[in-house]
Amino acid sequence: MTKKILMIVGDFVEDYEVMVPFQALQAMGFDVDAVCPGKKAGEQIATAIHDFVGHQTYVELPGHNFTLNADFDTIKTEDYAALVVPGGRAPEYLRLNEKVLEMVRSFPATDRPVAAICHGPQLLAAAGVLKGKRVTAYPACGPEVTLAGGEYVAIDVDDAIADGKLVTAPAWPAHPKWLRTFVDILNKE
Repeated sequence: MTKKILMIVGDFVEDYEVMVPFQALQAMGFDVDAVCPGKKAGEQIATAIHDFVGHQTYVELPGHNFTLNADFDTIKTEDYAALVVPGGRAPEYLRLNEKVLEMVRSFPATDRPVAAICHGPQLLAAAGVLKGKRVTAYPACGPEVTLAGGEYVAIDVDDAIADGKLVTAPAWPAHPKWLRTFVDILNKE
């Protein structure tokens, strides 16, 4: 039976961090359901491309529209083998939704793999699932990881780390290592 992966997304998710994992995991034979609070399958979210163009921080440029393929209100997290949380601006507001937080909590609570990238650990921090974990993220999220009881680890932008079944990376240049590490863990399940 094909393993199912849940991806929680929202408007202004980082374009690469939703598009690339969604398609790559499907290409590897996984079923991936992308959901967003308040939206149904077939509806779209806006993505954003974050880039450095000479400023002290990134700018947000328009990305593509991403089509959701599952209904947020009808999914059951117990049907999924793992969770993926992309970055961008979406985790900032998704963490205010209690149902999203409950969904996130259900994966570590039942010892299922979780992969988060860039600003994705903001959602994990708000869900209270980082205590005692070694976590990387976009550097601006480091204080949130620490405040949530995790150990923030600064690594190269193209690297990823795993602590048990939690796989994190600082940004999309880490996709090869982040996805490979996540899939290796998932395939051992």
